[in-house]
Amino acid sequence: MESKPRPKRWQLRASERVGILVIGDILMAAAALFLGLYFWAAGDAWMEFSLEFIADRPPFWYFLLPIFWVVLLVELYDVHRASNPKETLKGIGLATLIYVLAYLLIYFTSDPRSLPRRGVSVFIVFAVLFTSVWRLAYIRMFTAPHLLKRILIVGAGKAGKTLVDVVSNRWPPPFFLVGLIDDDPHKNGHQIGGYDVLGDSNTLIDVINERQVTDLVLAISGEMKAEMFQAILTAQEMGINLTPMPQVYEELLTRVPIFLLESEWIVRSFVEKTHTTTLYQLSNSLINFAGGLLGTLLMAGFFPFISLAIILESGFPIFFTQERLGRGGQPYKIIKFRTMERGAEKDGQARMAEEHDDRVTKVGWFLRKTHLDELPQFVNVLRGEMSLVGPRAERPQLVAYFQKEIPFYRARLLVKPGITGWAQVNYGYAGNVNETAIKLEYDLYYIEHRNLFMDISIILRTVGTMLGFKGQ
Repeated sequence: MESKPRPKRWQLRASERVGILVIGDILMAAAALFLGLYFWAAGDAWMEFSLEFIADRPPFWYFLLPIFWVVLLVELYDVHRASNPKETLKGIGLATLIYVLAYLLIYFTSDPRSLPRRGVSVFIVFAVLFTSVWRLAYIRMFTAPHLLKRILIVGAGKAGKTLVDVVSNRWPPPFFLVGLIDDDPHKNGHQIGGYDVLGDSNTLIDVINERQVTDLVLAISGEMKAEMFQAILTAQEMGINLTPMPQVYEELLTRVPIFLLESEWIVRSFVEKTHTTTLYQLSNSLINFAGGLLGTLLMAGFFPFISLAIILESGFPIFFTQERLGRGGQPYKIIKFRTMERGAEKDGQARMAEEHDDRVTKVGWFLRKTHLDELPQFVNVLRGEMSLVGPRAERPQLVAYFQKEIPFYRARLLVKPGITGWAQVNYGYAGNVNETAIKLEYDLYYIEHRNLFMDISIILRTVGTMLGFKGQ
């Protein structure tokens, strides 16, 4: 077996891909802004396109248009979504719709002569055109086969099969999966999810050389044999990258694989990673206060219309309060606009909300679709019982039930519950234990990786969900 070091292939990490996407979007938006100014000046009766025109005619907010455009593309900074042409065009279309609706709202509520209609219209047209061309070019260039990692999974058991299933269900593929390696002789020569088990520890280096493997993913959940351990060390000395399977799972799905982790993980790894910086804690507190205050004022504005609609359809009460568990398992009363019929739980038994729940009223359906039913929770935020972003607040009875059925379930109580959250924007309502387990994987990923940028992106995605009527 040859074990000489191999030359590194040029590959991009996820963070580097995000950086390229952001820079490209900014450049495209800047080019659209320049053309917007040019065509605006071409139709101006007093000034031609010049530095004087740029300095005097456009209002200050006009130069912020590229920033607003990039912010609206926030969902497309998921590298896997950004690699999918359909998802890319869908995201650009939604950003365009929100941009146009926002401009029309401003246009019809202010003096039309005060707005540069030509400049804004040309900017939107060219921003959509340039961004679409750039994003499709990115997909063609940066998802090319020669840039993909060539992955070999070490371990063909439960963890290895789970990763194979994840890769098989994603298009375009995040990497080229060469196959699997396992020391179990009964698995040798067989297939796992359509991929061959290519050998064992004795043939690992040969497989690496023959298949031009760049990375090994360690998916051995049981005890590792000494021969396999030595073969992996040899591969590392050759320059092969080693990555634990849970890390790859998190990168691909932005979830934590709760059913593949050992019990001591919650103490040894997870709790250690949940510590945040003082800067984040301060900025999070400021955002919660400002957001809670703004949201409460917004609720006050909608209150007359929502309350009248609820009363006309199903009478009083307008608000719905219920005990939920906050940080550390502390109980508190959550406040929402009532969306279900009165006496929805006459038997006193806690029931999970379903996607097509027959207890939901017609007004309640609209409130849920737009998330307007959650506006009163801003009062909970101001009280310090909730955060703008965090796991969904759950009832004590359901927490007691789920922590018996799902590993690490109570870990979600390490942080304050949120009005919106990583699980909410990525998954929606859970109607059974399996779906709740998936939402928990998202929640734990958020708790483990949360930062200011992530919180802001979740809030922006929630706004997009509201405007797109994607609530449930």
